[in-house]
Amino acid sequence: MKILDGKELAGFVKERQRHQVAGLSKKPHLLIIRNSDSPVIAKYVNLKMEYGDDIGVKVTLFDAKNSEEIKNKILEANNDPEINGMILQLPIAEKERTDELTDLIASNKDVDGLSSHSDFDSATATAINWLLAGHSIELDHKKIALVGHGKLVGAPLERMFKNSGYDVTVFRRGDDLNVLSDFDVIISATGVPGLIKNDMVRAGAVIVDAGTTSEDGVIVGDVSEEVRNRKDLTALTPKTGGVGPLTVTCLFDHVIQATLK
Repeated sequence: MKILDGKELAGFVKERQRHQVAGLSKKPHLLIIRNSDSPVIAKYVNLKMEYGDDIGVKVTLFDAKNSEEIKNKILEANNDPEINGMILQLPIAEKERTDELTDLIASNKDVDGLSSHSDFDSATATAINWLLAGHSIELDHKKIALVGHGKLVGAPLERMFKNSGYDVTVFRRGDDLNVLSDFDVIISATGVPGLIKNDMVRAGAVIVDAGTTSEDGVIVGDVSEEVRNRKDLTALTPKTGGVGPLTVTCLFDHVIQATLK
């Protein structure tokens, strides 16, 4: 079985980015707006700040107390020429305002690709494409299941895959997941621990676990341990270091591109 490790792939791109940034006349600047004390969110924010420091990109963190503070900070940053890119770290406390707030981000600064008018594709969805391509996983003539249709992964990945002509089916909350055993590729991003069970996965399947949540202080994914213990899969992302490292790498690729515009 092939392990879909994103760390090595991210390392190659990171080295290229370091040289790119060193050659710029202006140091790129990324603003992260956060409205959560979740340990999962804290982990990903810290990874982004460390990554930016490694390649020479300035990263500023703003902790917003509520949605109005988020809104005001976005509008302020839109008009700040020193800020090249910004992200609203999801989820936020008032989830019902997510679309409204992400759509306030200027299209040329929406480096996470979450607004309806962004100049960039979703960083996480792009990272999954990079991961599969980097490990030579062929998607032509394969039945692909997307479990979850969220703003970060499912919805943008559905759009990307359909634009590429792939056979993709989306599974939303409440759908029958037992039929997943009919699919060649399963990409899950729900944040429901252990959602993908053994009897849902056929032999030879490719599985990408892009769901993360915190359970008793431990970060866990959508794929159950019984699935992870199988030896008859074609490929599977590791518990950590699969999609995550490439998502951060893609995000900073967008920051560099935004700086060059």
